[in-house]
Amino acid sequence: MMQDLQDLDNETCWLVKELKSYIAQEADFLPRETGLNIMESAAENHNGVSAKCRNAKVEDLWSLASFFGFSTQTFVLAVNLLDRFLAIMKVQPKHVPCIGVSCLHIAAKMVEDECNISPTHELIRISQSKFTVSDLSRMEKIISEKLNLELKAITALTFLHLYHAVIVSLTSERGEIPSIERLEAQLKACLCQLIFSKAKPSVLALSVITQEFDALQSLAMLEIVQELQRHLKIIDSELLYWRGLVAKCMTEYSSSECNKPDNKKLVWIVSRRTAQNLHANHFSVPELPTIPEGSWDESESEDSCEDMSCEEDSLCGSPGSDAEGAFFPSEFCNQGRK
Repeated sequence: MMQDLQDLDNETCWLVKELKSYIAQEADFLPRETGLNIMESAAENHNGVSAKCRNAKVEDLWSLASFFGFSTQTFVLAVNLLDRFLAIMKVQPKHVPCIGVSCLHIAAKMVEDECNISPTHELIRISQSKFTVSDLSRMEKIISEKLNLELKAITALTFLHLYHAVIVSLTSERGEIPSIERLEAQLKACLCQLIFSKAKPSVLALSVITQEFDALQSLAMLEIVQELQRHLKIIDSELLYWRGLVAKCMTEYSSSECNKPDNKKLVWIVSRRTAQNLHANHFSVPELPTIPEGSWDESESEDSCEDMSCEEDSLCGSPGSDAEGAFFPSEFCNQGRK
């Protein structure tokens, strides 16, 4: 049975205090909404980064994170860094592969054990991107400087784990609680759509849990969510809005994939031609020329994007593998690339 939040044990009381503390700080790690709006309104033939381009790169990062066995925390932090950077900088699509891999590498260095981080050249080789180790190092420095060295973040995953722990502590009906791996997979699917970067992390995480309990028709679990919502003073209309978008995302996504714990490396089936190209790219990649830096101004529109061109054309998303892996059904992998 559910315990009331007014009658908490010490551990649960500490979890709720942590939730309140993080809610007070979460706005500091949100991407600038002006920049997100510019990406949303950008056309595909525009010289700036569009939502489609950004979403494709996040899918690539999910694939790379799975391939190298990185944790969900690494992936979520990489997406947060990517969105915060793209929302304040004028970026050409051809630079997005380097930016994306740089964000993933920064996140991995902050989250993973050093022994679990692959060499930089291997990360670049597997991503099939046209830049060098020195390009990656230079881009990481730019990202770090533009984000004012605030590379850690309070994310929706932070709240997802705390909510899950509180719910476990408040009920004896453990069989009705979805696994944290399932909830993490659903959150990762949401993060592949730019719209969710506008959500408060606390609200997005609670929306993922709420729609899951709603789908399971678990009234007891929904009561706990309502009690958490009331205790944390999350507005009904805000939760309802994002809950609806999460439900829509889960409908579009192959929700059965969310049942699989995301703790295995993604398996890529690589053709002989792709393997040869990978081997060749490792030794002969063109260096990116110096990247001019320009920031979004709050009053600027998408038409004022400063050109950040480079001599080598590249796609906004790095080339994919010849077959999808366990966590990328074809209908999801192709979403947003049509």
